[in-house]
Amino acid sequence: MSSGVPASPIRCIWESCHSFHFIFFAETSCNMVRGYVQEHIYRHPWERVTAANWRKYADPEHRPLLSHVVDVSIVNRTEDQEGGQLLTTRSITVNTPGPWWLQRLMGTNVCQCLEESIVDNGKRSLEMITRNVTLKDFVDVEEKCSYLPHPDNANWTLFRQETNITCASMPALKSVAEKIEQKCAEKFQQNSARGREVVEFVCKALERAETASKDQPQLVVNSEQSFDAHSGSPCNTNVWKIFERAEFVGATL
Repeated sequence: MSSGVPASPIRCIWESCHSFHFIFFAETSCNMVRGYVQEHIYRHPWERVTAANWRKYADPEHRPLLSHVVDVSIVNRTEDQEGGQLLTTRSITVNTPGPWWLQRLMGTNVCQCLEESIVDNGKRSLEMITRNVTLKDFVDVEEKCSYLPHPDNANWTLFRQETNITCASMPALKSVAEKIEQKCAEKFQQNSARGREVVEFVCKALERAETASKDQPQLVVNSEQSFDAHSGSPCNTNVWKIFERAEFVGATL
């Protein structure tokens, strides 16, 4: 959560028995700030949910739900064998939220973002931070997401998303700044809900595949993931075999 005490009003919105939203907004001397926290419980183990997260953009059946994502590309990926971590940086291009007049004001209909993620296999944690790298003259967005085993049920996964939107100070156009924030917040929450829907669908598909094959839950979702796309040789069967094909399952739309 951002530093300081948010100004009122503060609202807590319950979506269902598995999700909730906590929304706040505040005005500082320089900028308008709006943010919200969302949590969702997946009734699936951490390994299955994180597998679904990596491949949600490549799911063809539900691709229309994530049509706001134009392109996803892996910029860098580093495996820390000693620390048991996988660090990945992805470039994500999304459609600019808001109506046509907002896109006209910003001068573009797309926004470039950078996502940095850390997977800790030992702790069973996946943490991601996404920030926009363009349109910063208008708005700054920071989104922090985490996937962790549920504290009350190790076979469930707790997803937490914290988003902060800071609109550039526009003294003469305060109402415009507020509308930009509002439109961004509304669109982000809609897209988040759609993203969770796709992850749920992929989790169920993985569960069916695991049941059919009578294998233990794992992140390898198809046979192609066990081979290197460049050399054609089998990948090393280490703890990261489940992520070796991240670019195959999640980065090429």
